[in-house]
Amino acid sequence: MTAALHLAGSEDADRCVALAAAAISERGGTPDAEVLRDAIDPLLAGTPHGALYLIGPRKSPVGFLAVSFGWSVAEGGLVARIDEIFIREGVRGRGMGSEVLAALLPRLEGAGIRSVHAVAETANAGLQRLFARHGFAARAEHVILTRRAD
Repeated sequence: MTAALHLAGSEDADRCVALAAAAISERGGTPDAEVLRDAIDPLLAGTPHGALYLIGPRKSPVGFLAVSFGWSVAEGGLVARIDEIFIREGVRGRGMGSEVLAALLPRLEGAGIRSVHAVAETANAGLQRLFARHGFAARAEHVILTRRAD
């Protein structure tokens, strides 16, 4: 199976919501399809704030990757954050995550992205190793602090 990376469009909405729901469920969460659709639809419509990619065959993807964009004065301009990367458990361990990052990172850099950030849960050592293999490193001088607007 190839880890082809396809920019998702509005025709992929149902597949994207299903994959996002699977990712949240796997982490022990309870997905809300309406909230997911509200978060995903702008990405599929071409918002400049991010993009969503399908992993694998376009009509039957095995995963997805969501990236968001922002600005950093300290980092010299446009930055990206890999918000989600998910590959179905049954096809993990075949190098698809590495293939996806190897395809994505040059695209982002070619589009003028100054740095790419990735967040991995502390309990997800496999994801941390995947990011480390592609040049990501923890920044000891930074702590991510979050305030949710609930």
